Amino acid sequence: MVFKKITLIGTSPESFDAAADDAIDRAEATLQNVHWIEVDELGVELASTDDREYQAEVTVAFELEE
Repeated sequence: MVFKKITLIGTSPESFDAAADDAIDRAEATLQNVHWIEVDELGVELASTDDREYQAEVTVAFELEE
């Protein structure tokens, strides 16, 4: 088996958990053979938004097809 890793950043106005869920949901909806996801970093965007925007950077590992 060979795996590829990519980085995604999920966002949410609600919480870090919701931001991570956003990234995980998108990965599962758009990639095949997702095996694991690691939450790497958490952050809050303040500069370009009226309210806080929670961000979760995740690494997604999925198996490449033969």
